[in-house]
Amino acid sequence: MGGDHGYPVVIPAVLLALKEDQQLRVFLVGDETCLNAELVKQKAAFAGQQNLKERLTVVHAAESIAMNEPASQALRSKKQSSIHVALGLVRDGAADGCVSAGNTGALMAISWHTLKTIDPIERPAILARIPRSGGYTLLLDAGANVESHAERLHQFALMGAAAMTVLQGVSHPKVGLLNIGVEENKGNDRVKLANELLRCDERVNYVGYVEGNDVFSDRADVVVCDGFVGNIVLKTSEGMARFLLNQFQMLAKQRWSSRFLLWCLKPLLKRTLKTLDPGYYNGASLIGIRGVVVKSHGAANATEFVRAIQLAASEARAGVPSAIESLL
Repeated sequence: MGGDHGYPVVIPAVLLALKEDQQLRVFLVGDETCLNAELVKQKAAFAGQQNLKERLTVVHAAESIAMNEPASQALRSKKQSSIHVALGLVRDGAADGCVSAGNTGALMAISWHTLKTIDPIERPAILARIPRSGGYTLLLDAGANVESHAERLHQFALMGAAAMTVLQGVSHPKVGLLNIGVEENKGNDRVKLANELLRCDERVNYVGYVEGNDVFSDRADVVVCDGFVGNIVLKTSEGMARFLLNQFQMLAKQRWSSRFLLWCLKPLLKRTLKTLDPGYYNGASLIGIRGVVVKSHGAANATEFVRAIQLAASEARAGVPSAIESLL
């Protein structure tokens, strides 16, 4: 129930997701009084959906974690937080996945502590989807681990390759290591050592170093980096996408000839702009743990939050954690 907007965004998103997916069931975890009050405000969404209330359960959580609260503090002292309670439902088998727009560090730490990691994974990573022609590139880590040594980058590569196989059916996904150049002598010591480890691992279809612009091409299906770099790449790509969308909107307002041209191209532009919209890809998976956990962007609106719910549902139905464990 966290994020920048909280209940007024999450609850409409949940109701819309339930309406679109008749097989979906949702536990709303948070302050029971606030949740029920917001549900009353959204009662119009129940119209015509006779079984909607049967698929929606409110679960009380007495505490909440602030967006700027240190993860270690949240892990130790907020045992009744909505993140703790929601992940407990996943651990106990009551729920198949967890979606949160709250504190990323707390979500990662509590997921790691509650659900544990898949052997032999040391730490989970955030897996983000970057749009490209004909699909998307998987980028990890997108922010769970600010610093990662070479062995951990090696593990990220294995997890990313397994995820691409499970999610997209790519039997031998191409894996690249993000660097400041493709030459062998470039990069820091951690990246160089990870490069050697990946070259010696026959389980990985390793294509070598890739640069930032390759993230949007088909040079690699999976791009590996530490969380510090990955989060910057992700936020930069989102910012550029929004800039381009705004430029199209400004162009349409300038003169009638521009508006007429854009009207003629509307069907094509609609499909193209849809793939550029960061909200369309909202939801990053926390992989390497024994359960489905999806982190929504904190500033997501209701439509974008639905995407995160749908991603969690699809990963749960595909059994992504178990499939990754089998492939590893």
